[in-house]
Amino acid sequence: MDQGIQLTLYVGPVPIPAPRALVEALVSARVESGAGDAPSGFELVFELPPRSPLRTLFLVSGGTGGVPLMRVGLVVTMGARAETIIDGIATDVAMTPGAGGVGRVTVRGKDLSALMDLIELDGLPYPAMPPSVRALLMLAKYAALGVVPLVVPGIVDAPPLPTERIPQQRGSDYAYLKLLAQQAGYVFYLEPGPLPGTSKAYWGPELRVGIPQPALTASMDAKTNVEDLSFEFDREAKRIPIVYFQEPFSKTGIPVPIPDVTPLNPPLGALPPLPPKIEKLADTAHLGVAEALMRGIAYAGQHSDCVSGNGRLDVQRYGRLLKSRRLVGVRGAGLPYDGLYYVKRVTHEIERGSYKQSFALARNGLLPTVPAVPV
Repeated sequence: MDQGIQLTLYVGPVPIPAPRALVEALVSARVESGAGDAPSGFELVFELPPRSPLRTLFLVSGGTGGVPLMRVGLVVTMGARAETIIDGIATDVAMTPGAGGVGRVTVRGKDLSALMDLIELDGLPYPAMPPSVRALLMLAKYAALGVVPLVVPGIVDAPPLPTERIPQQRGSDYAYLKLLAQQAGYVFYLEPGPLPGTSKAYWGPELRVGIPQPALTASMDAKTNVEDLSFEFDREAKRIPIVYFQEPFSKTGIPVPIPDVTPLNPPLGALPPLPPKIEKLADTAHLGVAEALMRGIAYAGQHSDCVSGNGRLDVQRYGRLLKSRRLVGVRGAGLPYDGLYYVKRVTHEIERGSYKQSFALARNGLLPTVPAVPV
């Protein structure tokens, strides 16, 4: 790694620092971190001599032997700041022969949500429990693995009466957590850290507020800190939902449009486009007012982004790690595209002497809403 950047590898049923031989055999690492639409994942590539005992270790821990779990953690240290970029388990091991007997071992895996997706628990009852309590109860099973739940109660979080309905789980813990989050207009994901062997399980609203990360700068000579940056404006991606509230006496459905702007999802673009399509959520007519409103807010938030950006940067030049699920500033891309963005996805690409990040950005309109972005 470049001077000032150090990568630490943790492996084992209980993650401990990897032995020196394993670290020296590491050729490259790739880590993908999204905004909750899919689990985070990793890929590690090792070069090993033909009779290395590490080959057998990887084969056994890959699920073909008696070791049920190989946990993997990667910690990046820049200066005095150490950040965990993945805390997961190995799910697949592939071996490729090479020249001179030196073969490549590729270890792939996912974050700890892979463990939450192993067992189907269809029909497990949760009597008199609102969605947030169900989420906490499911996540409590994984406390021994260092998973710390961060659950935010929903807008509609009243417990259903057992005489009327008893909620039952559908699928695995991970599938049901995602379903409950989607119904509440929330997101669910695991964020590694702050310490190796720990993860935060977040079930709550997508937060597009907070202190932005230092700006991604393009076309500004010596101040440029990105290698590539492009944007696309797609007004067809924006949709406004209409929910229906049933009038109790005449049973008539009253249509109400739902905006995509909330206190936790403020406009990041000053000029949002007129929605080219209005989506009628007819299935909300049989719901209560609060629950129908929640469904509408969820749909509006999922179909609000009309500006997307993609790029690539060198971590050494940027000076820090770009993190997903946070805001970041952009400058030098032109007035319509400058300003604040939400980081939807970050991919870490690590090799000896090189640390790159590719990223995806999103927001709901053109033109910046702030006069300047932090650098």
